[in-house]
Amino acid sequence: MSRAQTARISRLSRRSLLRTLGGGAVLGALAGCGVPAAYVAPGDRAAADRSARERRVTFANWPLYIDTDDSDASKRPTLEAFEKRTGTAVDYVEEINDNDEFFGKISPALMNHQPTGRDLIVISDWMCGRFVRLGWVQEMDRASQANVTKYLDPQLRSPAFDPGRRYTVPWQSGITGLAYDRRRLGREIRQVSDLWADDLKGRVTLLSGLDEAFALLMQGNGVDITRWTADDFHTVCDQVEARVHDGHIRRFTGNDYTKDLVSGDVLACQAYSGDVIQLQADNPDIRFVVPEEGAELWSESLMIPDLARHKTNAERLVDHYYDPEVAAELAAWVNYVCPVPAAQDVLASAGDKDTAALAEDPLIFPDTTMRRHLAVARDITPGERRDFAKRWNGIVGL
Repeated sequence: MSRAQTARISRLSRRSLLRTLGGGAVLGALAGCGVPAAYVAPGDRAAADRSARERRVTFANWPLYIDTDDSDASKRPTLEAFEKRTGTAVDYVEEINDNDEFFGKISPALMNHQPTGRDLIVISDWMCGRFVRLGWVQEMDRASQANVTKYLDPQLRSPAFDPGRRYTVPWQSGITGLAYDRRRLGREIRQVSDLWADDLKGRVTLLSGLDEAFALLMQGNGVDITRWTADDFHTVCDQVEARVHDGHIRRFTGNDYTKDLVSGDVLACQAYSGDVIQLQADNPDIRFVVPEEGAELWSESLMIPDLARHKTNAERLVDHYYDPEVAAELAAWVNYVCPVPAAQDVLASAGDKDTAALAEDPLIFPDTTMRRHLAVARDITPGERRDFAKRWNGIVGL
């Protein structure tokens, strides 16, 4: 098992679900016009920047989502390199365990035009979309971010919720595809439709989160997920509902699908690429597949919230992680899709054999063939979310 995989064993899911209809309804109302006061106009988002006189930055992230030192897990080499190079102290806080939970923690301040106490945060892109629409994040100064401008993965440069990535920058990306146990199943899985084979009845799981599950299932129907429609969504719901009723789907899961796959209770499931890299360290028979119909490419992104006191320092820290050398060091630990393709050559030249091998892993650096099957899904709009969440959560049992 590599040091990256060891560091990630207890990590929580990166794509936390909308756990209740209530949460979805609140988000939908705020992201629309139900609470006009929640929206912050561009001219009201910035505070006086203290970066020059206060050489510090507060960075909120998920647990175990950064590199640590082999001999001292409290040390984070890439952060320490930034501190040494710039003289800027980083207050790194591992406080984000769930997108909705974190939204609830900082939304009162943002709605009331008050600082959150954080200069930089990382949340899933589907949640980033709500922050962008609400005007709760500041536009970054790309003129001071040469690395982001040069090295950001072209496939991630302009999502529908943030055209041109003016407000967000991917921290890490991943793929939602299919995982299965090749030895136990006795054959390959290549398509989403393979999940519905008769001999898999009761041995299949799907992701429970609406935002996590729907895109791949639509792709199985041949839908272009960059422009899916309400009819496409309800077709998927009809299909899933029928497979729940006939017992084909064992259950809906969060990140705990990994336990079912390892135990053999489940033979095939929806899965995240980074999780499967971890599982393969102990069981190479567990495979991850980008289905022939395609798979969803997603990100969790860095944002600077309104009234952040150290905006310039935060922008410098973002750009630090887009230096290919730094991005390679981070990728070697977290094992998700690296948003800096140039980091691949850095890893390939590493003296350590295991580290160099990561450069050839298409789940970290997707090759041209895989990229042709990846797409960034159109987000669920505020007007759609309430009804869609109600239907999906009714099927899933949330």
